[in-house]
Formats: sequence, C-alpha cells, structure tokens
Amino acid sequence: MHLRFRVFAEQLLVAANIFILFLLIFESKLVIPAWLQTVGRMHPLILHFPIVILLIAMLFEFFRFKPEYATNLFYKNFLQNLLLVGALFAAVTVVMGLFLSREDGYSGDILAYHKWTGAGIFFIASIIYFIRNSGWYKAPIAKAGAFVTVIALVMTGHYGAALTHGSNFIWEPIDNQKIVAAVPLDQAVVFSNVIQPILEQKCTSCHNPDKLKGQLNLEDAAALLKGGKSGKLFVAGNPAISLLLKRLHLPMEDKKHMPPKGKAQLTMQEISLLRLWVKEHAEFKQKLTALAPNDSLRLLAVAYLQPIKKEIEYEFPHADEETIAKLNTDYRTILPLARESPALAVNIYNSATYDVKQLDELSKIKQQVISLNLNKMPVKDADLSSVAQFENLRKLDLNFTDVTANGLKSLASLKHLESLTLSGTNVGFNDLKALLPDLKPLKTVAVWDTKLTAADVENLQKENKNVQIIGGFKDDGKNPLKLNPPQVKNNSTIFAESLALELRHPIKNVDIRYTTDGTEPDSIHSPLFDKMIVTKSGIIKARAFKNGWFGSDLAIFEFFKSAYKPDSVNLLKPLNRVHQAEGAKTFFDHKLGAIGANNPAWANNWAGAKDNEMAFVSEFKKPVTISSLGIHYMVEEDTGIFPPESVEIWGGDDASNLKLLGKINAPMPSKGDKPSLKTVQGSFKPQNVSYLKIVAKPLSKMPDWHKNKGNKALLLVDEMFLN
Repeated sequence: MHLRFRVFAEQLLVAANIFILFLLIFESKLVIPAWLQTVGRMHPLILHFPIVILLIAMLFEFFRFKPEYATNLFYKNFLQNLLLVGALFAAVTVVMGLFLSREDGYSGDILAYHKWTGAGIFFIASIIYFIRNSGWYKAPIAKAGAFVTVIALVMTGHYGAALTHGSNFIWEPIDNQKIVAAVPLDQAVVFSNVIQPILEQKCTSCHNPDKLKGQLNLEDAAALLKGGKSGKLFVAGNPAISLLLKRLHLPMEDKKHMPPKGKAQLTMQEISLLRLWVKEHAEFKQKLTALAPNDSLRLLAVAYLQPIKKEIEYEFPHADEETIAKLNTDYRTILPLARESPALAVNIYNSATYDVKQLDELSKIKQQVISLNLNKMPVKDADLSSVAQFENLRKLDLNFTDVTANGLKSLASLKHLESLTLSGTNVGFNDLKALLPDLKPLKTVAVWDTKLTAADVENLQKENKNVQIIGGFKDDGKNPLKLNPPQVKNNSTIFAESLALELRHPIKNVDIRYTTDGTEPDSIHSPLFDKMIVTKSGIIKARAFKNGWFGSDLAIFEFFKSAYKPDSVNLLKPLNRVHQAEGAKTFFDHKLGAIGANNPAWANNWAGAKDNEMAFVSEFKKPVTISSLGIHYMVEEDTGIFPPESVEIWGGDDASNLKLLGKINAPMPSKGDKPSLKTVQGSFKPQNVSYLKIVAKPLSKMPDWHKNKGNKALLLVDEMFLN
C-alpha cells in the first residue's frame, strides 16, 4: 500500500475508533432517520468481509515471529495492510450494526452480546495494528491477540446467527423431532403440557428475553398476556380477532406470517390446538380433565400428548394434503387424529350453516375419516345415509341432534363403529333395545339427557354386557344448571330509522326478560321479550330464565341510531398502520369493535405526527340537516387507550369554508377502571351541511396516576353516529 494511502487509512481508523466509542456511549439517545436505516440494513451484506480478512490476518499474525517469516518483507507489509483493511471493514460493519439495532424488533441479551463482541473485535484489531511494531510486542502477545480475536469472531458470528435465525437454530431440526414428554392425562395442564411446548418448539427462538422480536416474549404466561409491539397477542374467547391466529393464517409470502418463511411451521393440529385454547378463554391453569369428555380441545390435546400407539395400524393410506386443505372451511375442520396417522377427525360447527352437503363433500376422504362430530347440528334421519359412507368410522357424536331410531338403523353398515353419543336426542328405551344388537362393534353409547331413566340404563346394560351405557345428567329440573346469557341476533345494532331488535338463546323454551330503564330484569316482573322495534339509541338489559335452571348472567345490548351516512369520506391525517380498520370507511360502516386493541374494527390515530389527531372530511351529495354527533370508542387505561380529549364538528356548504358547529368533551376514566366500550354524544343547533369535518384529538397528557404519565394517549374509534 502506498505510504500516503496508508497514513490516510490510519487516520481514518483513529477517527473510526473515536466515532464508534461516541456511538456506544450515547447509543440510547440515537434517533436514526430513514435514510440511515437503509445504511444500517446493509450490515448483513458487509459483515462477511471483515470476518474473512481478520481471520486470515490473525492466522498470519499468529505465525509472524517464526524465523522464516520474521525477516520476510513481503510477509510483513502484506500482513500490515491486511490487518488495516480488516479493521476498517470492521469499523464500517460495527457502525451499520449500531444503526440497525435501533430499529424495532432488536433487543435482549443476545443483541447486547453481539454488539459488544463485535465492537470488541474492532477495538482489538485496532490496538493490535497500532502496537504490533513496538519493541516489546513479541510472539506470545501476538499469539494471544490473534487467539482472542478469533474467539471473539466466532462468538460474534454465533450471536448474530441467533439474532437472525433464533437461539436454537443449529439444534432446532433435532429438537423438533423430540416427542412431547409423557405426562399422565389426569395430571396434564392444557397450557403447560400442550400449548407451551408448541410455542417453545416453533416460536420462542425469536420471541424470548434474549431476542424480543416485535417486543414479544412467549416464554411464560405473564409474557403472553403482556403481548408485544402490535398489542395483545390474543382476545380470550375470540380466536377470529386474535393476533396470534391471524399471523399464523397469513399467506406464507406475507412478511407478517409467523413463523417466518424458512422456519419450522406449525402443523394443522398445532394451529387448531392454539385456536381452541384461545376459544376456551385461554386458561393457564386448567387441567385437561376439567374439559368435557367430548370437548374438541380435550380430544386434540389427548392425541397430541399420546401419539398413536404403534400397534394400531390402519390399512388405508394417507389422504392427499391438498385435498384436506381445500375441504377445511370456517365451519368444518379436518385434522389428523394423531401424529403420523392417516386417520382423520372431522368437526362441523355452526348449526345455522349446516347442510348435508358438508358430509357429502367428504367423499374423497371417506376412507380416512374415523371420528365425526355433529354435536348440536340439525342432523335428520336422512343425513345418516351420508354418514354411512365413512366405512372406517370409529367415533360418532350425534348429541342434541334430531335423529331417531329409524335413521340410526343405517349405521349398521359401519363395521368399525365403537363409540356413539346420543345425549339430548329423542331416542328411548325400546329404540335402543332394538338398535344395539345391530351395532355389534359398539363399545360405548352415551344417552344422558334423553327419555331413558336410570332404571332403563341399568336394564340396557344388563342386556348388552359388551357395551358401556353411559347415563348421567337429565334436564328434569332436579339438577339445575346456570343458563348462558341471551344473544343478539341482528347483524348490526346500528340503524337509520328503526330496528327490529331480535334476541335469542341456544336452549329451547327459554324465557328472555328485559328492561330498558337501566334496572336489572327479573323472572317475574320484567316483560317477556318477543320482538322490539327501536327508533332511537338506547340500551336493553336482558336475562334468560327457564324452570329447573338458574337464571343467566346479565347481558347488555346497545343500539345506535345513525340517520345519515356520508357519500364519501377523506382522511386528513393517515391512520396508524397497526389499526387501519376499513380506512376512511371505518367511521360509518356499521361495524362495532369488541374490547381488545387487536379487534379489526378499531381505527387508531397516527402517532407519527406532532398533532396526532384523527381528522377527516365527509361529503353529502344532497345536503342534510344534522344536530348531533356520537362517537363510539374503547377505553383501556392500563394500556394507555383513553377517550378523546375533544371532538370538534365543523360543517358547511363549502369544504374550504367550514364553521365550528360544536365541540364534545368526553369523561376520563379513573385508575383501575375495567376496559370498556363508551359512547359520547354532542348536540348543537341544527345545521344544513354538504360537508362535515370531524377532528378527534387524543388525550395530550395521561394523568399523574398512570404509569405513562405525561405521555400522549392512544385513541381507538370504530363508529360515529350522525343525527
């Protein structure tokens, strides 16, 4: 290297040491602009150069003092230039890495180890370069320096790979082959023994305290409940709006799909276990045996914990995976009964959408279906001929269906049927007495809550010693259970002029009692609900009652009048990319959100602006007369979601010349208030408008009692009501 260039490079190396030291000291205060983020993302591209150059340089440095090399001028100059170039490349790599580490998704101990070992390599290489020509620099020091540098290179590479691919990247293929540790079913806890092992195998390599990708840690229950940068991980009881399930179901090409492309993916069985766990309200301490025997989560969990026994070998082949994937729908799931088994379990949901075609469509996999769940479906006798196509069926659930003994006779052709559940049906003693001899493979039949008495069950058991007759609860009023709350049947409770409000209950012959004055309904004095026509916004409180049952918990339903819907809406400020909802259409699409920031109905103000307000202009092609505005929002003070500080309503005939019609101030929550959905409404003098501008401002400073006091709050809105 020419002397002039070497001097310049050495000066550059000194400057790099000072600059990197400065960055490390003031790292916490660094704010990286977008154009520098691009530079930072070149870190993986450039890092291979210093690794290779420094490895070669350290190898040469280790043998530098051997007699045959000590006097070799070419060796000396080549090594010095190589070390200088390697140190400069290391400097560039460290700076890029520090810029990259300021982006979201990089945190934890592994990042710290990678950062300091990487910076250490640069400083060590620089020190070696500047002292290597000193008189006291001898072979032992050269060998020690080379050895330390190589070790640091290996460690830095290891920590970098852990950041990129997960801390268990090397051993993951082996670990994924491990069988789940055996645990007695009566001791198994659903989360600890089923859900957590799935997360550990497929998720925690990138979501752990050492590598908090997306600020999300999945190592324990507390971390799961906390969620990550995008909000809560799941909404207990509602998998459809839970971020965990949404990310799993994204297309593989989507950058938000989890696990990322190239990582071990969750199986269909594992995804179903997570979905059912969330649907069962995501209990962390619930034992497996606390679930009902025919509960889908319990059945799948048992299959997960107890892989199919080796001695059970089916003669039929595996079904085509693409065929199974196509046959899976929102209301029909098809899953392997156990790992590596060709046997399939079919569950059909939602009685409102049930049709016998859902059974007929399974003809391509009729050999593989050995378990069929039709619980609470409106199955008729004629449908059982479609059930009979599943020649290898072992388990059939017909609880609370409309089948009779006449239809059940068609099941005699099933030569492998071992378990049949008929609870809640109209099958009687004489029916079963005539039917059981024809179902010779049968080992168990469940008949609780039927016409059969305890004596009938006992007599049937005596006559059919090879079949276990399972009796149990019967709805005779002697063993009262608590009713579920009523449900609203309407698709939307937002209306323009009037609404025929409909309430329903899944159990037959239930009385629904209601009130509209704010009091809680009782079973005697409150009016009986049939149908109600509502013409203005309000609240209805309802409870379900039935003889022999305990009354349900209180259900509260809100209905909202919104007389006008704009012809167009244009956002004046962009919405937060995490909570886009339906964009500009969100505020008048008649879709209300549920509690939980991950609900897709919520729109969030853009936090990137200095005045991060939510603002839009709506247009009416024909002028309308308005006198009030209502705004529906969520409050969750613990996560910083507060009501709007103010809502301004501007209107007029000209979009560029609007006047202030009114201003709304919402009440603020108190410390410890439970998450809730709220509506605030403001009235003003009736005004004829063609254009309407709404400006909703989030709370500028959270109260002193809040953990984030003084910071701006979030504002989540799903609907506005114009009257």
